[in-house]
Amino acid sequence: MNPSVLILGATGSIGYAVTRYLLRQHYRVTILVRNRQKAVSLFGQSAHLTVVEGDAQNAAFLQSLAKGKDFVFHGINYPYHQWFGQMDVVTQKLIDAVDPETTLVFPGNIYSFGLSQTPIREDALPNPCSRKGELRLHIEQMLEEAALAGKCRVINVRLPDFWGPNVMNDGVKPVFVNALTGKAIPWLYNADIPHQTVYTPDAAVIIGRLMALSSAGNTALSPAYSVWNYGGHTFGSMRSLFQHLTQLTGQPLRVTIYSKLFVSLMGWFIPVLREVKEMGYLYENTVLLDDSRVRTLFPDFAETPLDDALTETLGWFAREHKLPFSPGHQAATVR
Repeated sequence: MNPSVLILGATGSIGYAVTRYLLRQHYRVTILVRNRQKAVSLFGQSAHLTVVEGDAQNAAFLQSLAKGKDFVFHGINYPYHQWFGQMDVVTQKLIDAVDPETTLVFPGNIYSFGLSQTPIREDALPNPCSRKGELRLHIEQMLEEAALAGKCRVINVRLPDFWGPNVMNDGVKPVFVNALTGKAIPWLYNADIPHQTVYTPDAAVIIGRLMALSSAGNTALSPAYSVWNYGGHTFGSMRSLFQHLTQLTGQPLRVTIYSKLFVSLMGWFIPVLREVKEMGYLYENTVLLDDSRVRTLFPDFAETPLDDALTETLGWFAREHKLPFSPGHQAATVR
């Protein structure tokens, strides 16, 4: 029988991609969502999908859903200004809810490593330089301690920034919507340095393949707590990516760079921007994940061709916002 999985955050950025991938692999998928109608509109009907409406902070309800599952995907995310007292609390409730035989799958990030001068390996020592980095480190430590104590198994897949269909955060959505409409594409601080990003469907393939190996008892996934990096694609500059986008849409390239002063001033009025300020180092510098380990594990894996990935994402945003988009414009090579 195919594995069973509970997905939290299925209607969010990475959860959406993972849910779609696992359904294609015929996993028995249960998603816990706040809005059933939104979930049905995203995923449609599937014999392998069960949609449950509720709140992941309801510990008893969460336990009833997690019981007996082979995997639980922890894709819950809150707006930056709601992280503290939410992300850590829901993680502990999830740890308490799962069975010892369940594997908890967590999409990690790079925040725990601060301004790393060298590519971050799985065994790199954490060195957070922000409150949110300290919180992410705390959450990873919670998961590792739970796994080592035999409360569950954990696969932690660390990712950099991501983009793709249904990635609706304020850093990604305006890039694709503005590329479709000809408005200036916004970015923070510096668009002319290398920046690492992943296309969410590619990240979902990596996550799903790690889950499959875990189910098969592969020795690479044998530790109770395992960490894997996936860095996706490193662009020579975000400006080059924006140019590629506008060539696909046939719109002129216009880029607006928001300065540190702008973010500081607007932070007085917009809580999320107030929280973004401390993460500005990621836009002023290049911080990279070393994902050679997972690429060695999956030597046949290849990212979706960039034109295909961008076209799929532009098409998704065009449909979502009822905007015109005719794929087929000539795009220059992005480095």
